[in-house]
Amino acid sequence: MKALSKEADERLLIEAAKRDPARFAELYTRNFRVVYAYVARRTASREEAEDVTSEVFHQALANLKRFEWRGAPFAAWLIRIASNALADRWRSRSRENTDPLTDEPSDESMSGIERRATLFRLVDGLPSDQRRVIVMRFAEQKSIREIAQELQRSEGAIKQLQFRALEKLRESMEGANG
Repeated sequence: MKALSKEADERLLIEAAKRDPARFAELYTRNFRVVYAYVARRTASREEAEDVTSEVFHQALANLKRFEWRGAPFAAWLIRIASNALADRWRSRSRENTDPLTDEPSDESMSGIERRATLFRLVDGLPSDQRRVIVMRFAEQKSIREIAQELQRSEGAIKQLQFRALEKLRESMEGANG
């Protein structure tokens, strides 16, 4: 029941923030650490991580009215915004560079970006329980025990959901890559 209560609470908070942007502050407080950690691992400096994180929440607030609840944590939507912001930043840097040969993306890095984009789409297509476990485990970096407690399931059930989700993602990625 605790997981359902937390999910319902988050959904109500999102709806309240859509009506009154001042309520967005609580969503910010609840999700800042997850977004900042995600961005910080992918940027060169603390200042850049802070800038991108700020940009993510600015975009989230600006686009909150378009957010549709689909059962996934709000943090998953924020992570997607962060991923896009990082990709945009990388593209603009590569355009600003006067020597395109030194910073031109390699085929390998482009295929990595494409793989991650495909993976995000595939995760969105997972059944809701599997998607929630994957987001909590890998985006929010929670332990199996923490997820089990939050979703009020056994650790074995969480491991099984994770296993099935990863198998489905692996099969789908292999299918997408030929």
